[in-house]
Amino acid sequence: MNERNPHAPNGDWSPDEFREAGLAAIEWVARYLERLPELPVVPPVAPGDIAAQIPASPPEDPEPFDRLLRDLDEIVVPGVTHWNHPGFLAYFGITGSGPGILGELVASAFNTNGMLWKSSPSTTEVELAMMGWLRDMLDLPSDWFGMLTDTASMSTFLALAAARESVEGMDVRREGLAAPGYPRLRVYASDQAHSSAEKACIGLGLGQVGFVKIPVDAEFRMRADVLAEQVAQDRAAGWRPLAVVATIGTTSTTSIDPVPEIADICERESLWLHVDGAYAGAAAVLPEMRDAFRGLERADSYVMNPHKWLFVPIDASAFFTRHGDVLRRAFQLVPDYLHTTDDAVNLMDYGLQLGRRFRAIKLWWVLRTFGVNGIRERIRSHCRLAQLLAGWIEEDDRFEVAAPVPFSTVCFRGRWPECDESELDRRNELLAERVTRSGIAFLAHTRLEGRITIRAAIGNLRTDTSRIESVWRALRSTHDEITRVGATSAQGESR
Repeated sequence: MNERNPHAPNGDWSPDEFREAGLAAIEWVARYLERLPELPVVPPVAPGDIAAQIPASPPEDPEPFDRLLRDLDEIVVPGVTHWNHPGFLAYFGITGSGPGILGELVASAFNTNGMLWKSSPSTTEVELAMMGWLRDMLDLPSDWFGMLTDTASMSTFLALAAARESVEGMDVRREGLAAPGYPRLRVYASDQAHSSAEKACIGLGLGQVGFVKIPVDAEFRMRADVLAEQVAQDRAAGWRPLAVVATIGTTSTTSIDPVPEIADICERESLWLHVDGAYAGAAAVLPEMRDAFRGLERADSYVMNPHKWLFVPIDASAFFTRHGDVLRRAFQLVPDYLHTTDDAVNLMDYGLQLGRRFRAIKLWWVLRTFGVNGIRERIRSHCRLAQLLAGWIEEDDRFEVAAPVPFSTVCFRGRWPECDESELDRRNELLAERVTRSGIAFLAHTRLEGRITIRAAIGNLRTDTSRIESVWRALRSTHDEITRVGATSAQGESR
């Protein structure tokens, strides 16, 4: 690449310089994606290893672009946990698909801020159009307002903020929660709900005591009968029940809360119903999966993440509400320098952030490149792989399935009948750790009914039957190795 003059009036690369560097970067990305299956999913590094290789100060003079690419290989890649890897099964998958990656490139080139319609009309209108596409694909009510946020955590925060705004007789936006005579507010979710619901209560001033975890049944679904009892008890004690967060596809087990029964309670008690479908929401594109989403049309708000199971690079969370006017009332604040006279949707009015990235391009490109039928087949494939793995586990007396498998996540445990519960926990934790350290797959664990349980969350485009077969072989051989030497000895060897 030709050396450029850093003192030139146009200090950026010329189009030719960008073209040369861009082609090199695209080639680097293509090679990275090509060699992903051979890389260890989790890097064998310790805290500080990567930072130690980066100079303490920035360079005084320009560096050639090929040196930047070299440092990706020599410094960055050795410390990356490869979420795009076919063996990434630890958390819900986020696939950086080809069209999504290129969509990010174009969005960065535009570098727009979609705070107002007039600050970039295409940024707003493409986003609203994509929310319409999602409503249609997922069979959601056509009158729901939708927009993209960064993550489901922010979407849930916005939902509960709107719920707080909707309370009759309280003007929290103006007076705050501590206004004289205001009751304390409470939000309810199952004890399997994502932590973002509780965190939203902290951020909204309700506090952790304003968040109540409702017990679950044998299939890890919220018990609607206990919810009804808790709401009644809280009213009698002077609380003001505010909202319920129901989940379709909980984090640990992907269980499905009984949304119709919960909706009945919410309607009877005048509670806001927010449904979290961050992971499983994409499965609604499958007609045969629609039964899992019964009652969703009765929700006040809903979140699903295209950056999980719709193959859009992170971050892109789709937030919907039937009460767009309430959400706008909660957040709209227009200083003089942002005042407009056009009759258009200004997305800054519907949330905390003023700055808004052009997230919709990557979603647009993924949906158009794969098509709805292509997305359906990819999601079906992941569900088939989960059933395949669950079937192998059920047929092997060394293992047991620990929860139902409604979507593409399998919860399981290794079995050692001679061990007590504490030893079983140690061995299962070690089982996941040893398979992860092998580089074949990244497996995480959770606790179900107080016991360590391993999760295999299948959702990456690159995960295929051969990878799941490799993981299953690794699980069986590692189980046998732990059986031979015992967990304590195996832990000592791993150190």
